[in-house]
Amino acid sequence: MKKQLNKQEPTKEKTINRVLLGLIIALLAIIVCSSIFYLRSSRPRMQAKQEAIEIAKKYADLEEVDHFYWFTRKNTYFSLTGKNDKGQEIAVIIPKSGEKVKVMDQKNGLTEQEAKQKIAEAHPEVQIEKASLGMYEDQAVWEIVGKNSNDQLNYYLLSFESGKEVKTITGI
Repeated sequence: MKKQLNKQEPTKEKTINRVLLGLIIALLAIIVCSSIFYLRSSRPRMQAKQEAIEIAKKYADLEEVDHFYWFTRKNTYFSLTGKNDKGQEIAVIIPKSGEKVKVMDQKNGLTEQEAKQKIAEAHPEVQIEKASLGMYEDQAVWEIVGKNSNDQLNYYLLSFESGKEVKTITGI
């Protein structure tokens, strides 16, 4: 007597296919959720950048944007570097309120690279993580953030114009 297969009994192939389909659906769900999370979390930065560009175009005739910075100390500032309609390299610092926009000729101050270089020379033990341009106590400054060998954060504020250290916070 031959044993007949029950048509409702799943075969190994069907089981493997179901597991693969389940994994594919789970991975797609993770990708979609991650994408939504990323887009929602980056929306404030994108909106701030767009608004800063509009203000800089209006007040500084900014034509070409090289970098956007979000700087927060006592107050929040959005800064842009780039070229104006005359082809001059400029830096524009905009308070969060949008009032008292500061426009500076880049040749009268440090670039991001020059500010990072000054910190690298003065503090060779620090691994530089990021730089931001903003205002501190009514002067334009570069904030350079770095980590020391103990993975502690160090913050250096450099004068945009002179390159001197205005404030240093180490070991955070």
